[in-house]
Amino acid sequence: MTTLEQGHDTRTRILAAARQLFAERGYAATSLADIAAAVGLTKTAVAYHFHPKDRLAAELLAPCADDMLDLLGAEFADRAAFVTALVDFTVRHRAVIRLVMEDLGGADDAPPGSPGEAIRTFRDEIFAKLVGAEPTAEARLRGWAVLGALQWGVVQTLDLPEDTVRTTLTTATLAI
Repeated sequence: MTTLEQGHDTRTRILAAARQLFAERGYAATSLADIAAAVGLTKTAVAYHFHPKDRLAAELLAPCADDMLDLLGAEFADRAAFVTALVDFTVRHRAVIRLVMEDLGGADDAPPGSPGEAIRTFRDEIFAKLVGAEPTAEARLRGWAVLGALQWGVVQTLDLPEDTVRTTLTTATLAI
Protein backbone atom coordinates (compact mmCIF):
# COMPACT_ATOMS: atom_id res chain seq x y z
CA MET A 1 0.00 0.00 0.00
CA THR A 2 1.36 3.43 -0.90
CA THR A 3 1.57 6.32 1.54
CA LEU A 4 -1.23 8.09 -0.32
CA GLU A 5 -3.48 5.03 0.01
CA GLN A 6 -2.59 4.74 3.70
CA GLY A 7 -3.50 8.39 4.24
CA HIS A 8 -6.80 7.90 2.45
CA ASP A 9 -7.56 4.80 4.51
CA THR A 10 -6.75 6.68 7.72
CA ARG A 11 -9.04 9.58 6.73
CA THR A 12 -11.80 7.11 5.88
CA ARG A 13 -11.44 5.36 9.23
CA ILE A 14 -11.44 8.69 11.09
CA LEU A 15 -14.57 9.84 9.24
CA ALA A 16 -16.36 6.55 9.95
CA ALA A 17 -15.49 6.74 13.65
CA ALA A 18 -16.52 10.40 13.84
CA ARG A 19 -19.85 9.67 12.12
CA GLN A 20 -20.55 6.86 14.58
CA LEU A 21 -19.51 8.80 17.69
CA PHE A 22 -21.34 11.97 16.64
CA ALA A 23 -24.47 9.85 16.09
CA GLU A 24 -24.14 8.18 19.50
CA ARG A 25 -22.98 11.10 21.63
CA GLY A 26 -23.54 14.25 19.61
CA TYR A 27 -20.98 16.58 18.10
CA ALA A 28 -20.30 18.70 21.18
CA ALA A 29 -19.81 15.65 23.42
CA THR A 30 -17.28 13.99 21.10
CA SER A 31 -13.65 15.09 21.24
CA LEU A 32 -10.81 14.47 18.82
CA ALA A 33 -9.31 12.27 21.55
CA ASP A 34 -12.50 10.14 21.55
CA ILE A 35 -12.27 9.74 17.79
CA ALA A 36 -8.56 8.92 18.00
CA ALA A 37 -9.23 6.22 20.60
CA ALA A 38 -11.94 4.67 18.42
CA VAL A 39 -9.58 4.49 15.45
CA GLY A 40 -6.49 3.48 17.42
CA LEU A 41 -4.56 6.65 16.66
CA THR A 42 -3.20 9.52 18.68
CA LYS A 43 -5.14 12.77 18.96
CA THR A 44 -2.27 14.43 17.08
CA ALA A 45 -2.72 12.02 14.17
CA VAL A 46 -6.44 12.81 13.96
CA ALA A 47 -5.73 16.54 14.22
CA TYR A 48 -3.25 16.22 11.34
CA HIS A 49 -6.14 15.18 9.09
CA PHE A 50 -8.96 17.18 10.66
CA HIS A 51 -8.14 20.26 12.68
CA PRO A 52 -10.20 21.95 13.88
CA LYS A 53 -12.96 19.45 14.61
CA ASP A 54 -15.32 21.53 12.45
CA ARG A 55 -13.50 20.17 9.38
CA LEU A 56 -14.74 16.69 10.31
CA ALA A 57 -18.33 17.92 10.52
CA ALA A 58 -18.00 19.75 7.20
CA GLU A 59 -16.65 16.66 5.46
CA LEU A 60 -19.45 14.51 6.89
CA LEU A 61 -22.07 17.06 5.83
CA ALA A 62 -20.85 17.44 2.24
CA PRO A 63 -22.33 14.20 0.78
CA CYS A 64 -25.58 14.86 2.63
CA ALA A 65 -25.76 18.39 1.20
CA ASP A 66 -25.07 17.08 -2.31
CA ASP A 67 -27.87 14.51 -1.96
CA MET A 68 -30.18 17.25 -0.61
CA LEU A 69 -29.52 19.40 -3.68
CA ASP A 70 -30.31 16.40 -5.90
CA LEU A 71 -33.53 15.77 -3.96
CA LEU A 72 -34.63 19.39 -4.18
CA GLY A 73 -33.78 19.57 -7.88
CA ALA A 74 -35.69 16.43 -8.80
CA GLU A 75 -39.21 16.33 -10.17
CA PHE A 76 -41.72 14.03 -8.50
CA ALA A 77 -44.99 12.70 -9.85
CA ASP A 78 -46.82 13.65 -6.68
CA ARG A 79 -46.47 14.44 -2.97
CA ALA A 80 -46.28 10.75 -2.05
CA ALA A 81 -43.31 10.22 -4.36
CA PHE A 82 -41.55 13.22 -2.83
CA VAL A 83 -42.29 12.07 0.74
CA THR A 84 -40.95 8.59 -0.06
CA ALA A 85 -37.74 10.09 -1.52
CA LEU A 86 -37.44 12.41 1.48
CA VAL A 87 -37.77 9.47 3.90
CA ASP A 88 -35.10 7.55 1.96
CA PHE A 89 -32.78 10.57 2.12
CA THR A 90 -33.42 11.10 5.84
CA VAL A 91 -32.80 7.47 6.77
CA ARG A 92 -29.68 7.24 4.58
CA HIS A 93 -28.19 10.30 6.28
CA ARG A 94 -29.61 9.84 9.77
CA ALA A 95 -26.28 10.07 11.59
CA VAL A 96 -25.58 13.37 9.87
CA ILE A 97 -29.15 14.54 10.48
CA ARG A 98 -28.56 14.02 14.19
CA LEU A 99 -25.46 16.18 13.95
CA VAL A 100 -27.41 18.90 12.16
CA MET A 101 -30.55 18.77 14.29
CA GLU A 102 -29.02 18.48 17.73
CA ASP A 103 -25.71 20.24 17.43
CA LEU A 104 -26.14 22.87 14.75
CA GLY A 105 -29.58 23.99 15.85
CA GLY A 106 -30.83 27.53 15.90
CA ALA A 107 -31.31 27.71 12.14
CA ASP A 108 -34.09 30.27 12.46
CA ASP A 109 -31.72 32.71 14.18
CA ALA A 110 -28.61 31.83 12.16
CA PRO A 111 -26.69 34.74 10.66
CA PRO A 112 -26.17 35.07 6.90
CA GLY A 113 -23.42 32.85 5.52
CA SER A 114 -23.51 30.44 8.47
CA PRO A 115 -24.16 26.68 8.34
CA GLY A 116 -27.44 27.40 10.11
CA GLU A 117 -28.56 29.60 7.24
CA ALA A 118 -27.88 26.75 4.78
CA ILE A 119 -29.83 24.35 7.01
CA ARG A 120 -32.74 26.81 7.20
CA THR A 121 -32.72 27.19 3.41
CA PHE A 122 -32.81 23.42 2.87
CA ARG A 123 -35.58 23.03 5.45
CA ASP A 124 -37.67 25.79 3.88
CA GLU A 125 -37.27 24.33 0.39
CA ILE A 126 -38.28 20.87 1.60
CA PHE A 127 -41.29 22.41 3.32
CA ALA A 128 -42.29 24.24 0.13
CA LYS A 129 -42.11 20.96 -1.84
CA LEU A 130 -44.29 19.30 0.78
CA VAL A 131 -47.01 21.94 0.96
CA GLY A 132 -46.90 23.90 -2.31
CA ALA A 133 -46.76 27.62 -2.99
CA GLU A 134 -49.88 28.76 -1.12
CA PRO A 135 -50.67 26.09 1.46
CA THR A 136 -53.81 25.99 3.54
CA ALA A 137 -53.50 25.98 7.31
CA GLU A 138 -54.08 22.21 7.27
CA ALA A 139 -51.36 21.65 4.64
CA ARG A 140 -48.90 23.77 6.65
CA LEU A 141 -49.60 21.73 9.76
CA ARG A 142 -49.19 18.46 7.85
CA GLY A 143 -45.91 19.70 6.36
CA TRP A 144 -44.45 20.54 9.78
CA ALA A 145 -45.74 17.24 11.16
CA VAL A 146 -43.92 15.33 8.41
CA LEU A 147 -40.68 17.23 9.03
CA GLY A 148 -40.97 16.70 12.79
CA ALA A 149 -41.70 12.99 12.37
CA LEU A 150 -38.67 12.58 10.13
CA GLN A 151 -36.36 14.62 12.33
CA TRP A 152 -37.18 12.89 15.58
CA GLY A 153 -37.90 9.55 13.96
CA VAL A 154 -34.33 9.22 12.69
CA VAL A 155 -32.56 11.00 15.54
CA GLN A 156 -34.13 8.85 18.25
CA THR A 157 -33.87 5.49 16.47
CA LEU A 158 -30.25 5.25 15.43
CA ASP A 159 -30.17 1.87 17.16
CA LEU A 160 -32.80 0.38 14.83
CA PRO A 161 -32.12 -1.17 11.42
CA GLU A 162 -32.44 1.23 8.48
CA ASP A 163 -35.08 -0.91 6.77
CA THR A 164 -37.31 -0.84 9.86
CA VAL A 165 -36.97 2.93 10.22
CA ARG A 166 -37.53 3.53 6.49
CA THR A 167 -40.64 1.35 6.29
CA THR A 168 -42.22 2.74 9.44
CA LEU A 169 -41.46 6.37 8.63
CA THR A 170 -42.70 6.01 5.06
CA THR A 171 -46.00 4.57 6.28
CA ALA A 172 -46.35 7.20 9.02
CA THR A 173 -45.45 10.24 6.93
CA LEU A 174 -47.61 9.24 3.97
CA ALA A 175 -50.55 9.10 6.37
CA ILE A 176 -49.98 12.67 7.56
